[in-house]
Amino acid sequence: MFEMSKKGGTDKPAADTAQRSEAVVRPETTASRGPAGHAVIVASIHIDGDLRGEEDLLIEGEVNGTVQLKNNSLTIGPQGKVRADVYAHSIYVDGFQEGDLYGSERVAIRKGAQVRGNVTSPRVSLEDGAKFKGSIEMDPQAVQGANSRNAPKPAPSQAAPRPAPATQKFGDPGAPKPETPPAVKSAS
Repeated sequence: MFEMSKKGGTDKPAADTAQRSEAVVRPETTASRGPAGHAVIVASIHIDGDLRGEEDLLIEGEVNGTVQLKNNSLTIGPQGKVRADVYAHSIYVDGFQEGDLYGSERVAIRKGAQVRGNVTSPRVSLEDGAKFKGSIEMDPQAVQGANSRNAPKPAPSQAAPRPAPATQKFGDPGAPKPETPPAVKSAS
């Protein structure tokens, strides 16, 4: 990153060194690994849109939109604020959740959680002290139906449609003139 001079200093000014070291020291400002190997969205991060992934995730920041981790677990940490429909294998809520939860294996709403939305999962636990407003449906077929309805759609083809050929009538200005057949000589 820096080239060292012979005296042990850097070739860059001191202010630039401080800025670069700060970026290196605090990589957790975007995403990092949690203690259990989860990917982490930290408290200073705010995401609007669809969030999809293929690994376990811990959210301590804010997410608005849709969260899809169909084969993995999602944990909404104590500082996490999620306003989204969530589709995951296992869902653990310790923070704030507004939206429907679809857990193909389980949904656990822990004592510090605040949940506003419906829960659909074959296994649901609601700890004493949690705040919950919604309905609970413990039907595996309902989860499969929700997952299939929310499956990502294939991207549309990037090829532009060809324009229809323009039709022109003979005699229109700019229309090609009909070819006249060569004169046939008659043998007399």
